[in-house]
Amino acid sequence: MEFGVILAGGIGKRMGNAEKPKQYLQVGGKPIIVHTVEKFIVCDEFEQIIVLCPQPWIEHTKNLLKKHIENTDRVVVIEGGETRNETVMNSIRYIEKNYGLDEETIIVTHDAVRPFLTYRIIQDNIKFARKFGACDTVIPATDTIVEAIDNEVISQIPDRSKMYQGQTPQSFNALKLKSLYEALTEEEKEILTDAAKIFVMKGEKVYLVEGETFNIKITYPYDLTVAESLLKGEK
Repeated sequence: MEFGVILAGGIGKRMGNAEKPKQYLQVGGKPIIVHTVEKFIVCDEFEQIIVLCPQPWIEHTKNLLKKHIENTDRVVVIEGGETRNETVMNSIRYIEKNYGLDEETIIVTHDAVRPFLTYRIIQDNIKFARKFGACDTVIPATDTIVEAIDNEVISQIPDRSKMYQGQTPQSFNALKLKSLYEALTEEEKEILTDAAKIFVMKGEKVYLVEGETFNIKITYPYDLTVAESLLKGEK
């Protein structure tokens, strides 16, 4: 079985908006999170679409989705975790409790604030996760990447042709991800930035899915302007 997992656990400090987390800000007349859920609903492969958000926002999220989306029968809203990876693990615990986990259980995890993913990207994630067990959506780096270990002086300039910018979805065999995560030490968990790194740290392969330059993450106020322009281009 395949499950869509939409990560809406963040509060969006970089957006500078104290009133509400950024996933609830409006773009094109609808909250960002609604646009994202709509992209998942059109994929019939998903047994269920699991939206994870801060506990105080659960009822608000449910009400928003019911207001803007005609059929939410396959959508459930549950509490996220204290970290990104704990949020992902909460989705796996939910699946295990309600459906059970086996070698065929796939999760497609995606940022709630990336509303411009495509049907093709989702389908490729499902296909690669089924075939390989783990995949990450990326685009080739267009700018030179500079490494500065001390955050002051350049220590290395990697070959740009081998560099990629990570996006989401990231998709996994859920049983494998659960096993790898539970084997991590507390020190290892502290340095994690996303679930794909769990596989890399444990020597497991993560395959690349081709993303899109417009599959942006809405992080800063400027991104809202870009998002409005992209929505106008979709019409």
